[in-house]
Order: sequence, then structure tokens, then C-alpha cells
Amino acid sequence: MSLLLSEISEQPVSLQGLLAAEREHVSELAARIRAREPQYVVIAARGSSDNAARYAQYLFGAHNHLSVALATPSLFTQYHAVPRLAGALVIGISQSGASPDLIAVVAEGKRQGCLTLAITNVPDSELGRAADAVIALHAGAERSIAATKTYSCELMALAMLSAALSADAEQQTELERLPEQAAAVLAAAQGGMDRVTGVTLAVLAPAVQLLKSSDYCVVIGRGYHFATAHEIALKAKELAYVAAEPYSSADFLHGPIALLERGFPAIVINTSGRVFNEVQFLLAEVVRRGAKPVVISDRAEALALSSAPIALPAGIPEWLSPIAAIVPGQLLAAQLSVARGFDPDHPRGITKVTRTT
Repeated sequence: MSLLLSEISEQPVSLQGLLAAEREHVSELAARIRAREPQYVVIAARGSSDNAARYAQYLFGAHNHLSVALATPSLFTQYHAVPRLAGALVIGISQSGASPDLIAVVAEGKRQGCLTLAITNVPDSELGRAADAVIALHAGAERSIAATKTYSCELMALAMLSAALSADAEQQTELERLPEQAAAVLAAAQGGMDRVTGVTLAVLAPAVQLLKSSDYCVVIGRGYHFATAHEIALKAKELAYVAAEPYSSADFLHGPIALLERGFPAIVINTSGRVFNEVQFLLAEVVRRGAKPVVISDRAEALALSSAPIALPAGIPEWLSPIAAIVPGQLLAAQLSVARGFDPDHPRGITKVTRTT
């Protein structure tokens, strides 16, 4: 099995390990944050971690009534025009903790008197040392270039922090169930896989077949799954060299829907929750215009509109569903890479750690 597929398979164990290792620490950190009464959150991140920050925008907004701004690191390192951060909780998210521009944002937050937090798989990294507090991801060494288990653990760390800030017992219970639910998603998506080569994923084969001959597609989600759309699109670009463009379903209606024509490939994430009906409306329009959607969903009515359905189990709360839904998205990108003749363990032109300044 490739490194990438192996690390995708490790995610339920990694999520459980993160919960066990950081539960008490995150609770203490939440008390510290509440005492500071931040007015908003600023998050510095790049790549997959930036998509985790998009998840945080919905998570902290819906559950903790905190607006979340995504930092513009070049203001700190290139333009030397540092924004005022008074009243902010400043968070840096990075699997390696090595990007100088992210470190600069966190360091400036601390200089301005903000409480600062690093979420990283390398707690003794420069980012970890720059912050007042660290949530370690406990994902283990991630050797594949494309982030998988560190991404899902970043989402889990953010979800743990949000639930601790809310002090909501039901959310804590839902968090405890998630590793088992993620394992169920993984088992379902891996149905029919050759455990040695990892080449045949029968459940995903129709989606791979639909997408493999196209150099482009759109990936659509909304709400919490705006982050999922961005992350699946990133994986399709990194691993299969498909020009996959992510959109909110609402934004897609404001112009990009003109792209659609008969046979146009699309991936749509639509799970149970507040925005289900809105995304379902767009999905029906995608089909009406002759496009061919791959649909990731836990709802039969959404899967029924799909040219290549990927079913998720029922019962995963909307706020945690991106942690589960990304698993088949990762596997799809990996298998699409193989089907298009590439090696997902060695994507061209990129390295594991990118030190942007």
C-alpha cells in the first residue's frame, strides 16, 4: 500500500489519539481563552491548513459567536503594514510549524498583547515556540507529501476547542463518537480495495471513471463543507493534476454556473444540515444542465441525483461532518491520480514542507 493510502487509513486512530491526549489540555486552554474574552479570531495558515481555517470560520461563528478572519501574512512579511490585532485570539495552523510568514503573524499577535495559539503536528517547532499555547495534533509522522491525517486532526483540534469554549456536554459526546464514525466511513469507502496495491476501490470506481479523462472539474459545498470543497479540490490538483475549482453553492450561482454543459464533471458535497436544501437545489440544476456530478452525501435524495454516488453513514452531526466527508474525498483524489497514470506518493514539483515568507 502506498504511503498516502496508509496514512489515510490511519485517520480514525489519529483522531482517537488526539482526543485522548489533548482533552484536558484543550479544556484548560478554553478557560484561559474565555478569561481573555477575545472579540474575534485571526487565523494564519497555508495550503490544507488554510482549509482547516475555513472550517473554523463556520465552527467558531455558529457555536461560539466569534467572527474569524483569515490572516494575510504578506502584510506582515512583505508589505510591512501590520494590521491592528487588539482584541483578537491569534491562531497559527501548520502541520510542520515551519513557515516563516505564519510564524510572523503569531509573533506579531503576541507582541500586540493578544493571546496566541499554535495548532501543529510539531509542537516544538518555531511556530509552537512563538505561541503562548500549543495544541499538538498527535498524528504521528506524516511522510506522504499530501496532507491527510494532519488535516483531519486539525479539524478535530478546532472542533475540540470550539466544544470546550461552549462547555456543551452534547457536543463533547458527539466528539467522542467521531473516530468510530470516521472508521465506518473509511471502511465503506475502501470496499473492494486490494490491500497490497491499493489500486481498486470498487465503491469509488464510478467516480474515478467519470473524472479520469477530464483535466478540469468544479467542487461544490456550502457552510461547513465550503472547507471540504476547497480541500478536495486541492487534493485533486496536487495528486491528479486536475484543475479543480472549489465553490460555495451560493457563489457558484453568481456566474460560474455558466460553465456547466453536458458532461461537465462536478463533485458536490451535500450532507444533512442547515444548508442541505440550498445545495440540493443547485445539484438539481447541475443535473438539469447535463453535467455529471459525483455526490458525497448521507441523504438518499442527494445520492439519487448523482452520476457516481459516494454514500456517508447517517448520524454524523453537521458540525463534525467535514472530518468524515474528507476521507472519501482523499481516497478519490488518490485513486484518480493512479487512474491518470501518476504516483500519488510523489506529486511533481512540491515538497512536504513549504517555507513561505
